[in-house]
Amino acid sequence: MSNRLKYLLDEERIPRHWYNIQADLPKALPPVLHPGTMQPVGPDDLAPLFPMALIEQEVSTEREIEIPEPVRDIYRLWRPAPLFRARRLEKALGTPAKIFYKYEGVSPAGSHKPNTAVAQAFYNREAGIKRLSTETGAGQWGSSLAFAGALFDIDVTVFQVRVSYDQKPYRRALMESYGARCIASPSNETASGRAVLERRADHPGSLGIAISEAVEIAAQREDTKYALGSVLNHVLLHQTVVGLEAIEQMRMADAWPDVIVGCTGGGSNFAGIAFPFIGESLRGGAKPRVVAVEPAACPSLTRGRYAYDFGDTAHLTPLTKMHTLGSTFTPPGFHAGGLRYHGMAPLVSHVKELGLIEAVAYHQTECFAAGVQFARTEGILPAPEANHAVKGAIEEALRCKREGRAETILFNLCGHGHFDMQAYSDYAAGKLSDQQYDESELAMALSGLPSVPEPA
Repeated sequence: MSNRLKYLLDEERIPRHWYNIQADLPKALPPVLHPGTMQPVGPDDLAPLFPMALIEQEVSTEREIEIPEPVRDIYRLWRPAPLFRARRLEKALGTPAKIFYKYEGVSPAGSHKPNTAVAQAFYNREAGIKRLSTETGAGQWGSSLAFAGALFDIDVTVFQVRVSYDQKPYRRALMESYGARCIASPSNETASGRAVLERRADHPGSLGIAISEAVEIAAQREDTKYALGSVLNHVLLHQTVVGLEAIEQMRMADAWPDVIVGCTGGGSNFAGIAFPFIGESLRGGAKPRVVAVEPAACPSLTRGRYAYDFGDTAHLTPLTKMHTLGSTFTPPGFHAGGLRYHGMAPLVSHVKELGLIEAVAYHQTECFAAGVQFARTEGILPAPEANHAVKGAIEEALRCKREGRAETILFNLCGHGHFDMQAYSDYAAGKLSDQQYDESELAMALSGLPSVPEPA
């Protein structure tokens, strides 16, 4: 087969539509509320932060939303992303299970995040926006939006959580190489950042604080909008290219997952791999077990409360119903910075409440051990966030071994760890410890959840 023909065939396998799970859910997602009126927000409430095209996607219940051709054209740089079978890992584990993984580390930024960064930059460029502000934890989202901003000639300002800013200097270098400005958060550049620093000068930061700073900047300028890398409906929507491709690839492999595993922080890569398969089951297809794996140091799904809460620490955002540890909760500084968010995506939280997914939590040292084992068998060194999915998949494979079950496991390897080598050096040197959150701080954060009246 000629390379040109193969290119054309691969190009046709890039989805032409994103999948919206809201069309198939048996119960509608609770509405987003205005914190002042406690009434559902309208488009005008969101207009200062997002272009109208993204607002329409946020509230859409259409099953398929067309991917604009300029976005698909950029997707062609790395999509379709490969699906591999982890035969060497299977052999090392001695499991009868088949383990498949979708590898999103082939993107230019090294993770799944460009799937939505490119789309968001495109819609903002179409709306005439010149600047975007955002937050990032580990830096994968910040790198991806910086990449997308360079392609669409949009200036990007990234507030990176301070602990990750210090831990991962090469992520910062990548953002700056793409032309973005990267600022450690909390910073002195915003009122919300200065307020945090006044209380604690050496604050390690959190995604909630960084979101506050990015939202504040966007709200102050008419030529600036805010971009979020996870949590929101339209972000999860864009990530479904992962699962849509995986469905076709699994069929090509004459296999179908009995178990789907993904790591969860805000919920974007998990939703990307899982939602299209859940949609298939809701429409009468096979029903796999779907397992969300989160860090034990920031366990929103397994320890959080399902309640209305702010998405940021300074309470500049609307209220969404989600699994939350409380908007003032600051997780300890573990290395999977992309999973250090106090809340979970409303849609992921909702499907958890509907009983469509399960959730487990693991500590970082056991996740790093799983990542190293994966690297030594399959050759790819995962990002610290992705290590949680690797750990979850290994646990499922070992369960199959104990039970003598030849199940098929699919997980999303959402990014590589090439910019996270300090974390691996610390792990190899025995310097990496399991971080514990403060139970009293969690209790205090949960006690401060906003009071929302029950619907009539």
